[in-house]
Formats: sequence, C-alpha cells, structure tokens
Amino acid sequence: MSNQILIATKNEGKLKEFKQIFTAKGIEVLSLKDVDEDVDVQENGLTFEENARLKADSYAKTIGIPVLADDSGLEIDALNGRPGIFSARYAGDHNDAANNAKVLTELGGVSDEKRTATFHTTVVVRKPDGTELVANGNLRGRILSVPRGDNGFGYDPLFYVEEKQKTLAQMTREEKNQISHRALAIQDLLTKFDKFW
Repeated sequence: MSNQILIATKNEGKLKEFKQIFTAKGIEVLSLKDVDEDVDVQENGLTFEENARLKADSYAKTIGIPVLADDSGLEIDALNGRPGIFSARYAGDHNDAANNAKVLTELGGVSDEKRTATFHTTVVVRKPDGTELVANGNLRGRILSVPRGDNGFGYDPLFYVEEKQKTLAQMTREEKNQISHRALAIQDLLTKFDKFW
C-alpha cells in the first residue's frame, strides 16, 4: 500500500490543515501542485458528498494512489441553506470578498438571532481500487454583519463562533484546527482511518 495520499486541492490553507494531520501518521502528503496529471473534474453533484466523491474517484483512478477530496460550504439558515455547495463560487469564481459581500447583502435586515449558520465538510478518501471512507463535520455559528479578523479564508471573517466569542478569522490556525468543520470531519475520519488504511 502506498504511504502517500493526494489531497485534491490547490488551496494552501486547506492543504496545511490536512498536512498537519497526515504527517503525524507518517503519511506523505501530496497536493494537486505535485502531480502532472490534469484531471478535469465536473463538480456537478447535488450534495457535498457527491462532489467530494467525484473529485476523489477521478484522481484516484488517474494517479493511482489514495486521494482525499473534500467539499465544504456555508449553509445559512435564513437563506434556506445557501450558499451551500456553491459557497466557493457564490458571487463568481472563488472570490472571497465578493462572496462575503453577496451574503451580507442577502442578509440585510435579518436580525442577529436569525443569522445562524453551519459550516459543513464532507471528506471522501478513495483508494484506486474503489474502496472509500466518508466522514462529515459541522460547526454551528452566526453570520456577523461586519467582517472581523485577518486569519483564515473564505467566509471565516463573518462566521462567529459563540463558545469562542470570536470569528474563525480571529483565531490562530491552531485554535481553528481544533474546532473547524474540517477538523471535525477529520476527527470523524480518523476514528475509522487506520482500519481503512
């Protein structure tokens, strides 16, 4: 069995989070920047799990080592779960500032207590033989009307975590890694990972 895992992302923030975890297990972590294969994945699933599986399956078949792919997003209760699977491209193509501005515009006039939201992550690890492991994580919070903090990425400056009394963007990477939706999905993953691996 290969002692490498490909994290199907070019997102540096995401990669760092996964690298910390797998390096501790003695597994070499590769990213899409480390592989020559250009795999065109159509993320046209209707759920986070379908999109993560499409990515993991396409890369595992092409590259021939286990692949971890995730799909995550922000589900805002007052917006009926939007932006959801469209979180990264909500206002166009992966533009954090525009995405945040669109969410704030859509939540204009919505009271603080009704601005509840969930950050959700589904992680799929797929081996070239098709066996897979699926894990999920959810972090509840509230969407502020003004961004706070300079750390993190995406919707982090708007996502306020009550227990910590700060946004994800006000936390250090270590703090965020302990409570984030991705961290919770990874915790779920790790409870099953050794047996699967």
